[in-house]
Amino acid sequence: MNVVPLFSDKKEANSLWYDTIHWWLEPSIKFRFVETGKEYWFILGADSQKPQSNKSFFKVLPHSTHYERFKRGHEGEAYLRFGMYSKKNFDEAKGDTQCECGHISEEHDEDDASCLYEDCGCKMFESFQVNLLKRKKTVTDIVFLKEQDVKDDPLAWNCFNANKYSKT
Repeated sequence: MNVVPLFSDKKEANSLWYDTIHWWLEPSIKFRFVETGKEYWFILGADSQKPQSNKSFFKVLPHSTHYERFKRGHEGEAYLRFGMYSKKNFDEAKGDTQCECGHISEEHDEDDASCLYEDCGCKMFESFQVNLLKRKKTVTDIVFLKEQDVKDDPLAWNCFNANKYSKT
């Protein structure tokens, strides 16, 4: 299993990896998933060998089948990797590339890239590609929490206190 924060700028991703993640010892890296109703907070942090550059990251995401699959199947270990996210238009896509509407590029008009299916409202072919960067770290400290349990976990508590509770 992989946990892959996505970036659109390769230079930014590489810089963040070398300045921060590179210095994290694998046993100190933590993933926290805090469920708050229909959403969950993904929190990533570690104790760094370079405390002046200590960082943690979070993102609020909707529940999904990918999340549920990870929750059931991670078996106590996952890889942390960075990925590059790039949009693909009709001209850049290969024949079997799927559009966000679910149809492949060959099922779109060559002139204006609109979907050829009458019941589809897609007006422009849009897709994306994810490329995983080679570097990775193994994470074994993976915890799933409910919001009422964040006070028992320092990483989750600090994130919620700074980004949710202090803003109300």
